[in-house]
This record gives sequence, C-alpha cells and structure tokens, in this order.
Amino acid sequence: MKTLLIFFCALLFLSAGNVPEPRTLTGKVTASDGHAIPGVSVIIKGTSTGTVTDAQGTYSITFSGQHPVLVFSFVGYVTQEIKVSEATTLDVTLQDDVQTLSEIVVVGYAEQSKKLLSGSVAGVQRSGRSKRKSSAPATYIHHDHVKQDWNTESYDAIQENIFHGALRNPLSTFSIDVDGASYSNVRRFINNGQRPPQDAVRIEEFVNYFTYDYPQPKEHPFSINTEISTAPWNSKHRLVQIGLQGKTIPMNDLPASNLVFLIDVSGSMSDDNKLPLLKSSFKMLVEELRDEDQISIVVYAGAAGLVLEPTRGSDKEKIFEALDRLEAGGSTAGGAGINLAYDVAKKHFKEGGNNRVILATDGDFNIGASSDADMERLIEEKRKDGIFLTVLGFGMGNYKDSRMEKLSNKGNGNYAYIDNILEARKVLINTFGGTLFTIAKDVKLQVEFNPDKVKAYRLIGYENRMLEHEDFNNDKKDAGELGSGHTVTALYEVIPQGVDSDFFKIDDLKYQTTRVERHAKQSDELMTIKFRYKHPDKNTSELIVHPLIDSNTDLAKTSDNFRWSASVAAFGMLLRESEFVKDFSYKDVIKLAQSARGIDEEGYRIGFLNLVKSYRTISGDVATY
Repeated sequence: MKTLLIFFCALLFLSAGNVPEPRTLTGKVTASDGHAIPGVSVIIKGTSTGTVTDAQGTYSITFSGQHPVLVFSFVGYVTQEIKVSEATTLDVTLQDDVQTLSEIVVVGYAEQSKKLLSGSVAGVQRSGRSKRKSSAPATYIHHDHVKQDWNTESYDAIQENIFHGALRNPLSTFSIDVDGASYSNVRRFINNGQRPPQDAVRIEEFVNYFTYDYPQPKEHPFSINTEISTAPWNSKHRLVQIGLQGKTIPMNDLPASNLVFLIDVSGSMSDDNKLPLLKSSFKMLVEELRDEDQISIVVYAGAAGLVLEPTRGSDKEKIFEALDRLEAGGSTAGGAGINLAYDVAKKHFKEGGNNRVILATDGDFNIGASSDADMERLIEEKRKDGIFLTVLGFGMGNYKDSRMEKLSNKGNGNYAYIDNILEARKVLINTFGGTLFTIAKDVKLQVEFNPDKVKAYRLIGYENRMLEHEDFNNDKKDAGELGSGHTVTALYEVIPQGVDSDFFKIDDLKYQTTRVERHAKQSDELMTIKFRYKHPDKNTSELIVHPLIDSNTDLAKTSDNFRWSASVAAFGMLLRESEFVKDFSYKDVIKLAQSARGIDEEGYRIGFLNLVKSYRTISGDVATY
C-alpha cells in the first residue's frame, strides 16, 4: 500500500511538471516605412485573449501553451498570423493592404431617404468613394459581411466658414476650444473601416487634439504665439497661426480637488466600449489622486443615486470597490443625475480648490430634463456655483455628440471622446492638470484685419464657437476655458490684397463707398489680435493686444508647430470635402506632416500619420499616394 501511494505521488508530481508555465511575449509592431502603429489588435488565435499596441507600437501578452498563433490586425494593413517560437520577443511589420478597398461594402442611405426614415438603408454601393451628396452616416463592413445596424448617432450640422472681405467685415470674433473629442471620435470611425459623417469633423478639435511646442507664459496665464507663411493647399494665399500656451502647473502644486464622478449606468451603457471601458478609465484617474483630493460617485439610470460619499483620494481600494459594483440597466434620468452631482459638489465645495463634475455617458438621455435647451439651461444655472464640468463620451451606435459638446460648452468645461484605453490615458493621465484644472475662463479672441494688406480672410473651423462682435467686451458672455498646460491653436486663411481668387469675388457698392485710412496704409501690420480672459475666481476680464506683421517666411522654414497644425487642418478639410482644398491630397497631408513630427514622445503624431494612411484606403486615394 505504501509503495502504491508513493507511485501515485510520483505520477502527480510528473504530471504537474508537464503543465507549461505562463509565458510573456513582448514586441513592437511597425509599418513598412518603420513607423510604429498604435492600436493594433494582437489576439491569440482561437481564443478571446488579446491586447493592443500602445502609442509606441509595443505590446505585451501572457499565455500558456507551447506555440500559439498570434493574429496581428489593423485597418488598412494586411492581417498577419504568426506562430510563436521559444523567443520572448516578436517584432512584426505590417504591410499596406491596397486590396481592402475593393472588399469594402458600403451600406448607407440617400439624402432623400434620410428625410423619410433616419437610419434606414436605401441601397448598397460597391465602390471606393461614396457620392459627394450623401452626408449621412454609413456602415462599412469588410469581406462582404453586411450588418445593417440602426445608427442613431447625432451631430450638429456645420456650415464651413467662408471668406469675408476685410474692408467691409474687418472683425472676426470667436471663443477658444481646447477639446479634442471630434478627432478621437472620427478616429474610431476610420479604425472601424468607416467614412465618418462630415458633421462629426470639427477641424479646430482635430488641430487642438495635439500639443504644440509653445513657450511657457511669463506674465499672463498663457503665452501668445503667432506665425504666418504660405497656405500649403493654395500658394496664392497666406496661412496665419495663432497659438496659446497655458501655464503648466506641476501635479503636486495643483490645489485640492473635489471631484464628483457622474456615471451613466443605463441599459445603453452595457457594451464593452462603454461602462467597462469607463470603469477602467476612472481607475487610472484614481491612481493619480492624492490624499487631499476627494471623490464622490453619483450614478443615474431610471433614477439617480449617490453610491460613494466623498472619499479621500488615498483610499483607492474603497473607490475601486464602488466602481466595480456598477452595472448597466434601466432608462436614463440624466437631468436628475446632473442635479444630484452638482448638489454633492456644492455641499463639499473646496474654497480655492478644483471643484468639478465629471460626466461619463454616451449622451443618450431620455427621461427628465432631456431636451437640449432644458439641459443647457440646467448646466448654465449650475456653473454659477463655481463648479466646472468635464464631459467624457463613450460608445458608438447611439452616441449623442451634439448634446455632449453643448453640455461641456455651457458648463465651463471640456469634452473628450474615449474610444480605447490609450485615449483614456491621454485624457485623464497625460493631460490630467489641463483636463481637470482651469487657469483661465471665458477666453475670447477678436481679430481686426488691415484692409490695405488683406483682401479677404476665413477662420478655419470654430464654426460653432463664433461670437457676435459685441460679445467680445461683454463680460457676461460665456466663452472657452484654458487648463493647466493646455495649448490652443487657431488658423486663418488670408487672401492678400492684389491677389485674384476664385473664392472671393464681390462687386463694388453702388450707393456708398468705403476707404482705407491713411494710418492703415502706413502700417506694416497685417492684423491685430485681441484677447480677453478671466481668472477662474473672477468675473472681470483682462485684455491683451497683439499685432502681427508678415515677415514672408517660406513654408519650409516655418516651425514644426505651423506645418503640423496645417497638415491636421488640411486632413479635416479633406474629410469634410471642403472646396478650399480641392487640389490637395492625402499624400500631400502625409508629406507635410512627416516633415513636422518633431518630438513625439507619446506617439500621437505617428498615430495621426497612420490614421491618414489608413483612410486613404477607404477614400480611394490609393492611386494618388
């Protein structure tokens, strides 16, 4: 008997020794030109185990088994399946997939059908380029697997800014916008092999998704930086860049935060890219909090409730447990949730601190104060208490971008769209101070053009941020906020005097004349830029005046800041099928952007280049690449 027992013990020992230990494989995924590719899907074939590459294109995956097969895939590139050897590292190069274009099936609906039934399908188009007249969202499915999902995403219509004559309309007035939600949302469409809706493209949010190498301010909360050169898409025109750099405040020097997480846990938030991603994102933010910071959690579905009383940032496990308990289900009482969140923030208000509600949702409110006008009035009323608002968007299919943007604008806050965990890190970790701490509010710009030097001008983007000229000096008029370390960039396209342009032709007046003053003719100034801003705890604005002279700098000699912002703006205009870039191609965008990558520690700029390369496949621009 004793011998038999020893035999079985030995057998169990040997069996245990045959169980392979978990292995971790690391590597980097690059394109054929050597550039890293972030966001590549890396999956063990035949399982649900996987990961994605980070901003530098690197990945790490742990598995059991001897030699599994890894599948590397990303839109616009040929999928690779590689059997793992005994090595601990595996670097992969993905090749451009020029055949993908012929495999895409476009499921959309015509303009006339949209009027009858929003989201219906009127036909299938098998071509690389959809008709210009169709502005409705479309679904793109690879390999002829057609999935006709209902799509109730909503975007406010945007009418692109046109040229205005400097003699009769010398003023241009607008509010700043630091948001980058439009870029990450459009990236989600492109990474899914889809054409984004034109109205999802807000060019200023494309440009301001990226940071720029502007100098730190010395006197005011932000520095002012201007540059001018040839417009890359029109050699007869000039391009003006106006850049603001917010003062960067070290994390340890930020005032204590009173944050209220307002989380949508309605049934529409059950998808993996909604509530589960939301909880993972907030956990990353919690890891950055200090003992002096405090967190509360309010949720709303059929009703609103407080699930976590104010808790110190150092008590992370308690906060994590509260997040882990959240589950999606029910309808969306958004109005009740917002009221409760602001009440909690006000009750625990920190004087001199950062008091903020962070709303995380897909924007699909449908019970309570649900109309856009009602929600806007509610948020406007709440901001009087000195509590700012951050809006984080999640999900797809029923995403309400138009509502999310309005809420953030009215709430003295900012707006980001989180499509993956890398974007969550960018928004909540890499730009934590700017996202959550405001250094200047109600920042407005007013530009006066010198009609002796400028025939006409147009502001690129900012269509829904335009202000009446009288609003510039009205301190009661709300405008955009600037956070710690934030950069804001605006671009004007200018037609110089004496230049004939197809984009601006206007007859002389019959009954009156306008003339240029003598001092304008004697001045070298192209324009004068005026800024107004308020300190976060004050209600009276300060004025800064900044004139600009054209030094005739060649485009090739401009800064990386200038060429990068121009390339991103051009991509946005191409996505919107703008008439102003009709002779500019995706190849031109890539060439201009490659010359201006500069220091790209987080990989956001190489991510942009890869995005443009991917979209050229969808757009049918391969032949010109």
